[in-house]
Amino acid sequence: MATTYSHSRADIPHYDVRAAAGVNDAVLAVGRVLIAIIFVMSGLEKFMDLTAAAGQIGSKGLPLPYGLAVATACVELGGGLLIIIGWQTRIAALALSLFTAVAAYFFHDFWHYASGPEHTNNMIHFMKNVSMVGGLLTLMAVGAGRYSLDGPCIRAEYLR
Repeated sequence: MATTYSHSRADIPHYDVRAAAGVNDAVLAVGRVLIAIIFVMSGLEKFMDLTAAAGQIGSKGLPLPYGLAVATACVELGGGLLIIIGWQTRIAALALSLFTAVAAYFFHDFWHYASGPEHTNNMIHFMKNVSMVGGLLTLMAVGAGRYSLDGPCIRAEYLR
């Protein structure tokens, strides 16, 4: 749950703080969808061609490429959808952040290229993944917010 802290001030009515919290939760909901879209699309793409995904995984020398392709597609699609609807968001964000960090290490290993377009491309993708890990860890820390399936489960005293 996104938390809004308020210090009592006579010049600011309580409802202004709650209105600001509603705006924050709306922005958080949009952010959840935007960060999860890439995982949903990637998971769907892998499910549509598991053989190609297994080939990419196998090319990195990882064991059981077909099994890892299925697991990868499930993590990406399932985790992305959970974040979009806001259910078990903290767990899904943690799982996707760990997955993304591992994927960055194995599939965007720019340090194996001296220079040139492959080095640059892999470095950009590696840094993109690092940024996504940061966003997912932030989402894990703040939760899904009020506009989510997790949100209504919050006890009323936390919303006062």
